[in-house]
Amino acid sequence: MSLHIHEFESKDSLNREFATKITAILQVAIAEKGNASLIVSGGNTPKPLFAQLSNVDIDWDKVTISLADDRWVDVQDDASNDKLVREHLLINHASKATFISLKHDIDDAADAVMACETAIRDVQMPFDVLILGMGEDGHTASLFPCSEQLQAGLDLNSGKKYIAVQPTTAPHQRMSLTLPALLASSHIFLHSTGESKKTVIAKALESTESEMPIKAVLERANVQLMWAP
Repeated sequence: MSLHIHEFESKDSLNREFATKITAILQVAIAEKGNASLIVSGGNTPKPLFAQLSNVDIDWDKVTISLADDRWVDVQDDASNDKLVREHLLINHASKATFISLKHDIDDAADAVMACETAIRDVQMPFDVLILGMGEDGHTASLFPCSEQLQAGLDLNSGKKYIAVQPTTAPHQRMSLTLPALLASSHIFLHSTGESKKTVIAKALESTESEMPIKAVLERANVQLMWAP
């Protein structure tokens, strides 16, 4: 498997080109099978990309959007990826898309895994587009190197799409797609900005998946890195 690197002069040019790529994939999926799926990640990096996508005029009513992971907080909490997606992506034209939240009214994320599995069962896999982020520690989605749940999340034979995770180096319990679910995507993108993230990627390629979980994706899938300074 391989890492295809796309470098851009600015974040603006990255987001414009990235939105164009995603749009084309979604349109092909809609034309070929009548629907499309888009799995996104949270954080500040994708906000301008979401803004670009939200203004694209496609058949959003045929697109299902969900998250690679989310913090187990109220959906009105500023730490919620659910809130971020609703405020920055599910607006304008994209307000017509179907959104599948990972957050359920259950106190412990570990008790909500089946609810998440049920909510997404009608979404055809592989997902059409998966957009991943990456932390300085090499975590992706909420597969953290520090968590006791990491090996279960990386287990390709688990038969699970989701796993509840409790990081020790970051706040909040999380719900995350497992590695096999992440890999069940036709187009996988790693969206990253800043010189430090290029250093992290280089380190991850020489590391182990237990030390830097992004390595587990990079060594098993064709990944397109969308990067700008």
